[in-house]
Parts: sequence; C-alpha cells; structure tokens
Amino acid sequence: MALLTVRSLTKYFGGLTALNGFSLDVEAGEILGIIGPNGSGKTTFFNVLTGMHRANGGEVYLSGIKANLLETKTHTIIRHGIARTFQNQRPFNNLSVLENVMVGGHSRTRGGVFSALFGLRAARRDRERLKGEAREVMAIFGKRLLSMEDAPAWNLSYANRRRLEIARAIVSKPRILLLDEPTAGMNPAESLQLVKNIKDINRMGIAVIVIEHDMRVIKQLCQRVVALDHGEKVVEGAYSEVRNNPRVIEAYLGKD
Repeated sequence: MALLTVRSLTKYFGGLTALNGFSLDVEAGEILGIIGPNGSGKTTFFNVLTGMHRANGGEVYLSGIKANLLETKTHTIIRHGIARTFQNQRPFNNLSVLENVMVGGHSRTRGGVFSALFGLRAARRDRERLKGEAREVMAIFGKRLLSMEDAPAWNLSYANRRRLEIARAIVSKPRILLLDEPTAGMNPAESLQLVKNIKDINRMGIAVIVIEHDMRVIKQLCQRVVALDHGEKVVEGAYSEVRNNPRVIEAYLGKD
C-alpha cells in the first residue's frame, strides 16, 4: 500500500478549476517532484492536502489512518505526519531562530506551543525536549542555523530563512515533507547544498514531495516526476521521460 493515496482530487475557485480529478500515489522513502507552469495547480494541491483549502471532491488517505484527510483539520493532518513549507517565507521574526524551529513541535506538546516557549511549569519538560530535538534538526544544515540559534529570525539571510522553515517542518516529525519552491531565490551553490540536505532528510525515513521550477534541482533530487497543467496530470515517470514529453514542452513553451 502506498504511503499517501490521492484520488480524484478536485478544487474550484469560482469558475476556475485549479485541480481537476488529480490522482497520485506516493511511496514510502521516495522523493517525488511536481512540475508545471505557473497556475497549473501545484501549490493548490499542497494547500488542499494540508487542509488550508477545502476540496470540492476526492479522497486522500495516509497509510495507517482510516479517515479521509480531506475531512480533517490542519493540526490533525500535521499530527498524522504531513508537514510543509511555503513559497513565501513565514518566520516568526521576533522569536529566536531556535524558538522558531521549536514551534514546529507544538502539535506533539501537552501544554501547547506558548507554554513550551515561555516555560510554564506544566510544559518545562516539553520545552527542554523540544530544544534538543530542534538543535538536532538544525544540525542537518551544519552551523548555519546553530551558530545563530539565539538571534531573532529576521537576522537570517534569505537562504537561511529557507533552511529555518524546513527545519521547523521536520521538528513535527513528519512522514511526508512537502517543499514548495525550496531553492527559490538561492544561487547555484546554495541550491546544490540544499539538494544534499534534502537527500539527508529523505535518508531519515521521510518521504519528500517537492514543487520546483529549477529543472536541475528536479533532475538531481527526484526518483519520479509528475507534471501538472491546468489542474490535470499531464504525465508522470522518470525525469528524462517527463522532461522530453511533448505535452510538458507545450505546457511550458506553448505550441508553435
């Protein structure tokens, strides 16, 4: 059985069909790439999958969970093991880097995120546990985050804010990590390093679904690629098959 099963997922925004009967299986341990031109439904898929937008139809099941995830609230979806990052960075600028990463574990605390952050008696053990877990995750990125753990998040560079958001998602202990344009705005050297980091995360037993426009990143990362256009799956397969598919080329470049 697949780790994640998506069937006939449909989402409308007024008269616009953002997802049209989209189906997908994600296997445990894989890195899956999703490509497509702007407006093809990629981020909408992530938003529906994580409960930020309510689907108009379809079913989504996670292995070991009987409930249709489309009928589940976002915090429960996170607790079941799906975490994500966003195209637009969303750090808590006035919290420290370490506290930002700790926030990702709030769904697993007994006292809630603010009790954990501010040291209320009932949650002091949670706070210390989260500190340790956050530092372990930050270490994936070398000293880039650890060396600034006490600094406010707004002090981080653009690339390090990207790393911060990934670290925060991992602290929730996901089974599936959704990355939305993780290398956007990075230079080639930073992108190459992040590819290595994502592979390290995958080796931790976390399946990864990555939306990405940089085909070099997709080629280096993904065992399988899905192409979307106008909310529909155009093709899926190995990178070379998808990249050279005439319908994919048409979706990106148009007809002659």
